[in-house]
Parts: sequence; structure tokens; C-alpha cells
Amino acid sequence: LSVEVLEQRRRILGIEHPDTIKAVSNLASTYSGQGRWTEAEKLEVDVLEQRRRILGMEHPDTIKAATNLASTYYYQGRWSESEKLKLEVLEQRRRILGNEHPDTVEVVANLATIYVKQGRWTESERFFVEVLEQRRRTLGNEHPDTIGVAASLAVTYQHQGRFSESEKLKVEVLEQRRRIHGIEHPDTIFAAANLAVTYRTQGRWTESERLGVEVLEQRRRILGFEHPDTIRAASNLAVTYSGQGRWTEAEKLNVEVLEQRRRILGIEHPDTIRAVANLAGVYRKQGRWTESEKLEVEVLEQRRRVLGNHHPNTILAAANLAATYQCQGRWIESEQLEVEVLKQRKRILGIEHPSTITAAGSLATTYREQGRFTEAEKLEMEVLEQRKRILGIEHPDTIRAASNLASTYRIQGRWTESEKLFAELLEQGKRILGIEHPDTIEAAANLAEIYYDQARWEEAATLLSPTVQQSIKVLGQQHLKTQGRLKKLALAYDKLRQRRKARETRALLISDSSSQSAPLSNLDGP
Repeated sequence: LSVEVLEQRRRILGIEHPDTIKAVSNLASTYSGQGRWTEAEKLEVDVLEQRRRILGMEHPDTIKAATNLASTYYYQGRWSESEKLKLEVLEQRRRILGNEHPDTVEVVANLATIYVKQGRWTESERFFVEVLEQRRRTLGNEHPDTIGVAASLAVTYQHQGRFSESEKLKVEVLEQRRRIHGIEHPDTIFAAANLAVTYRTQGRWTESERLGVEVLEQRRRILGFEHPDTIRAASNLAVTYSGQGRWTEAEKLNVEVLEQRRRILGIEHPDTIRAVANLAGVYRKQGRWTESEKLEVEVLEQRRRVLGNHHPNTILAAANLAATYQCQGRWIESEQLEVEVLKQRKRILGIEHPSTITAAGSLATTYREQGRFTEAEKLEMEVLEQRKRILGIEHPDTIRAASNLASTYRIQGRWTESEKLFAELLEQGKRILGIEHPDTIEAAANLAEIYYDQARWEEAATLLSPTVQQSIKVLGQQHLKTQGRLKKLALAYDKLRQRRKARETRALLISDSSSQSAPLSNLDGP
């Protein structure tokens, strides 16, 4: 119908008549609603040029045309172009309508959202706080627009690593939306999804999974399997499974998400690239490093081209590729990327941001594996102190930091310090993560390494025997870490003259080359 109306108006009224231009704008809106961004953009560029020429820069219809085009750029992931137009619109609306007019406030909120996409958290926070204060004052605490900006501010806090502030706001938003809209309203489901992400970043896997499963089931039932929000819910749940060490479930969901995003959004859309990165991360955790590297190189090249070298997601892609190089023992390539990642994160995010601390931990692991123990220990001590202070002693990231430091002690032959830390970590892992979590298995294997290095064969075999079974169950028999643990267990049985057990254990080895394992404590990856 929109196409027919446009053709009639062009024929009868001419291409520059206001009603014809309005028909073009309406057709562009239809295309936008269908996700046909290229077609929408072409029409919106024409509308904006005509309205600027005929009506002038400050006419309300011209400003609306600029807003529409900026939104189309946003949905295409073209943040800089979107920002440029939105800043023009904001300046005009502040001058013409004033700071507190709803249309002005809306543009401030839109700009804050663009800054989130660009990883400009400080600017994003400043704009969201401004909008939240204005909406609370003019609309009240329970107006949908007020609740919406509170949710957005909570996401910004999360990106800044301010988890307590983020959680507090998200819980408030979820409670308000359940009370006002009901549990199956899209906004309520969205609030539950956001809270699940915050729980995940805090290492609260059970709470995150419970909400994530609930969100995915609701979105599949209400929106269908191929709606962008449903696909996003599947992606988020896959990340939670990955954090729990449930690689098979994570891989299955990630493959589904990637296939859908490639088909619906195209291969260069930011969400498609993120899906590739998530699948690569699962492959890395499974020890499928060639597959992981191939995907991560692809992601890094795309993000550099689409987002630029300094975007947080580009930096994350470099960090992920460095982690895979670590697993492959390619220390020079790993170090080169990690030094650059740490430098950029310090400059962009600050020295105490979780991602900056993670980068320092990853670089420390590379130093350790190169035999640069003094540099490794210095960085690992800093990382552990920061994580204890910011996250608490029982957060999974704090536990990983302690494990990395313990590994540095072990390699230097500082058995007492290393054993004490690994024993504490094993108990924490059992209590917090469960005995079958990869990090708990890693802690047990590392403590067994201490016993092994000191020729304490009985203790090594006693600990390695159940650890190997858990490793086979969780990682698979062919995983390089499993193979390395099997070889160590067989050697311990040899030392104890338990020949039958040694033979049975060796029967599970694929080959001698398969037992070469990745760095024992490559636990602080991105």
C-alpha cells in the first residue's frame, strides 16, 4: 500500500510536494520495521536532503527526518554516522524546545545508547543519569520511560564493572515491570534477561541460568524462534553454559545462533560477528584450537574493519585470539597482542576495570610460560589484590587469579606457597562451582602436579584418579588436558609399582603427542 501511495503522489503531486515526501518517509518506516535497512536508508537520505532544501535545517519535519536516518544507521551498526546526526538533532532540540522537552530528553537517551555501543561508558553514564533524573522529575518513578532508562543505566554500570549498582537497579526494574506489565510482557522478559547477565558477570551461574532458561522459553513461545530477541536469549544462555563448563550445550546453542544471524543479518553485522566470537570461545575451551583460531582471526579482521582498532569489541577480539595462541604455545604472538590489549584497556577503561585486570592476568600467564617469573609474579600479585578488593575472595575470577599465582610459585619450585594456594582453591572450587566444573578440575590437577613434582606419588595418584574421570566426563577423553592428566597418572602408578593400573590408564592415551597439554593455569583469558 505504501508503494502504491508513493507512486500516485509522485505522478499527481510531483516529487517535491510535502505529501509525496511524507509518503517516501512512510515507506522508509515500513522498510525499517521489516529490517530492510539498506532500502530504508536510501529513502531516508532522499527525504532528509529534500526537507533540508525545502523546509530548512530547523523545521520539525527536517529534524524528524535526521532522527529517522540516525536510527537506521544505528540498527546497521554504523555508530559514528548515527552519533553525528543525533548530536545535530540534540543541539537543535535544546535550542528550539529546551532541555526538558520530551523530544530533547529522548535524543539524549538515544545518544547515550550509541555511546554504549561504542564502549564510551563515561559519556553514556552521564547522559543516562541526566535522562533518569529528568524522567523521574517529570514522569514519575513508575512511568515506562523512567523504568526503561533505569534499565539502560544499569547496563552501563555493568560494563563499567560496577556490579552492585547494576544489580540493584536491575532488580528494581524487574520488580516494577512484573507489577505493572505482568510476567510475559516483552519489557518484563527483557528486564529478566538483563538481570541474568549481571548474575553471570558476578559468577552466580545458577541464578543466571534459571533466568536465562525462563527468558528463552518465553521468547520462543511468544516471539518465535527467529525473532532477534529470541536469538539473543539463546546466545546469552550459551554464554552461561560456557561459564559453567557445559561445552556441548554451549556449542549447540552457539551454532544455532550463528546460523540464524548469518541468514537474517548477514556476515558483517555486529551481532553475527559476536556469534562467531562466542562459538570460537567454546572451541578454545574444548581444546579445538585450530577451529578457534580460524574463527578468531576472522572476527578480529571484521571488527577492525567495521568498528575500528580502538573499539572495546575489537580489543576483546585481539584478547581472545591471544588466548588461543597461548593454548597453542605461541608465546611471542600471544605477548604481542596482550601487551597492546592491556595498553588500550588501561587508556579506555581504566586500570581497575575487570577487562583491564583480565588483560593483565593473561599477559602474566604468557610471561610465566616464557620463564619470565619476576614479571609474571608482579602482575599476578596486582591482579589478585584488585580482584579480592573489587569482586571478593570467592568470585570465580578471584579464584582464577589465585590459581595463576600459585602456578608461578610451582614452576619456581616454591612448593609450600603453591600447595597452600592450590589446596585452598580446590576447596573453594568444590564449594562454589561444584566438583565437575572445569576450574575445579583444573585446581585438583594443579594440586596433583605439586605432589607429582615432589615425588609424593601416593598423594598424586589418589587425587589424579578421580580428577581424570571428571576430566574425561566434562572435557572428553581426547582433550589435550585430559590426555596430559592420564599420562601423569600412569607415571604415578609406575612409581608406585601398580602395573595393572598403569596399563589400564595408558590404554586411554591416544598417543604420546596427544598428551602435550596447554598451560596448566591458562585460566584468566578474556
